[in-house]
Formats: sequence, structure tokens, C-alpha cells
Amino acid sequence: MIYLASPYSHPDVAVRELRFRDACRAAAKLMRLGHAVFSPIAHGHCICTHGLPTDWRFWEPFDRHHLECCNEVVVLTLDGWEASAGVQAEIRIAIELGKPVRYLGPDWSPTLAHVAKEVGG
Repeated sequence: MIYLASPYSHPDVAVRELRFRDACRAAAKLMRLGHAVFSPIAHGHCICTHGLPTDWRFWEPFDRHHLECCNEVVVLTLDGWEASAGVQAEIRIAIELGKPVRYLGPDWSPTLAHVAKEVGG
């Protein structure tokens, strides 16, 4: 299973919505290629509309469990990914767990998925 890490938290609701849509788009592309994908943003965005926090501190224990279960982590490099506390923590946890970490740009082509850059693992 691929754990699709991507930035989410932002004070602007419109930015969070765009990040959610981009994460869903990337997850769909990976799924079309036959990969099982868990995206904490695709999963959590709608749940957050029912009063849950959007910050990493709240979501860390849930996401850590999914990171333990995944085979690899793919980081969607949307604007803000390098400054995202959640994405950086997900990368650190993945490396600690010995999971490969790959990076995909937001406009990657599904046919180029196999050339994603691998680091850390």
C-alpha cells in the first residue's frame, strides 16, 4: 500500500480545499495504475468538516498507524510540502520504519510514475 503524503494545513480554507483536490487527483492516478493508496488528506478532509482539528498534532497517531501498515510513502510535492510539519514528520517516520520514500510533482504523468525519485530508504 502507498501512503500518499501531501501538505494540508493552512489558515486559508480555499488552500486546504485545493490541497485536498490535488491529493485526490494524485491518489486516483496511482489507483488507475493498480496501486492500493491511502491518502490521509483524501480521507481526513471531509471528516474535519465535522469539527476535528486539521493539524498534525491531532492526526499524528492515526497517520502513524497507516505509515506502519504501508509499503512505501509517496510525497506529493505541492506548494508548501517542504514547510509542512505533517509531511516532514511523515517522511521522518517512514525513514525510521525503513519504508522507501518517493517524490512526485503535482503535475506528474501516470506513465512516468515509475521514475519517481526515491530517497531515504
